[in-house]
Amino acid sequence: MFAGPAETASNQSNELTPVYRPADPRRRSARRARRIAKIEGMPELPEVEITVRRLDAILSGATVESALAPGMNVMKTFDPPLGELAGRELTAVRRVGKLPILEFGDLALLIHLMSAGRLRVYDKRASLKDRASRVLIRLEDGRELRLREYGTKQRAWAKLLPGDAVDEDEALARLGPEAWPAPPAEEFAALIDQPRHLHPLLRHQADIAGIGRSWVDEILWEARLSPFKKGAELNPEEVERLRGALHVLGDAIDSYEETIPAAEQLPDRAPKPLKIHKHEGEPCPRCGTTIEAVFFSEHQMNYCPKEQTGGKVLKDRRLSKLLK
Repeated sequence: MFAGPAETASNQSNELTPVYRPADPRRRSARRARRIAKIEGMPELPEVEITVRRLDAILSGATVESALAPGMNVMKTFDPPLGELAGRELTAVRRVGKLPILEFGDLALLIHLMSAGRLRVYDKRASLKDRASRVLIRLEDGRELRLREYGTKQRAWAKLLPGDAVDEDEALARLGPEAWPAPPAEEFAALIDQPRHLHPLLRHQADIAGIGRSWVDEILWEARLSPFKKGAELNPEEVERLRGALHVLGDAIDSYEETIPAAEQLPDRAPKPLKIHKHEGEPCPRCGTTIEAVFFSEHQMNYCPKEQTGGKVLKDRRLSKLLK
């Protein structure tokens, strides 16, 4: 069976006969990249931080009229029931790592947005037929705080917990220190000293909380470190360089503050101020070398070969190996 597109050619009998050519692997990679772009965009520390700042500013003091969860299996707790929020005042919105926390006096709603969840306030209430709606918190002033999730996987979840039990919940208790502001030097050096590649290590929330697929590329590029280098292989200067590179998270928050008016919320598809993530084929902003990419089933990794991997290029793992 041939995978390539059909073309036509004339044979000796002057009939049109299909001619097949194998598909160009580069086209497959491009198609995969476009598909990934539709499902990626996970809210990470900068996006969740600006979201909770804006929600706290516009919702503090609002009273809940009713609360319901049309999303199947979105609620991971049943006692107290979500309806207990009715009549309560929303007292604060904060985050831990990538998880928003809505506080209603002595109750708190802990939310995990996963890769496609978004938390926004709307002036009008959603129809219960809205398939993207997962949790609806309707306010007495007519507005609605809505947890929506795009795509088909429906993995976002929420827990309604006693306020004094939130920090003890397993979702928070297992988290490592916050990535921003950066942990103290000794603490960071200890947590990074592992025989694991830096890219998955920095995304592992139990080691350091808040970094995801997009910003890990930016951090490693800023630090001029290979995504494939192991944490235990870093020398003290590289460890400190990596720790210092965590400032890109704060820079991203500052960028959102400057570009999104104070009275507005973070858009559902906010353009992230990224320099290399999803910029494959473009020149590195520092040295001009073409930015490369490695594609996985649901995400991609970008890096500068000259500055991060000593000139070595890691192509799609299904097509080639690390060049030596």
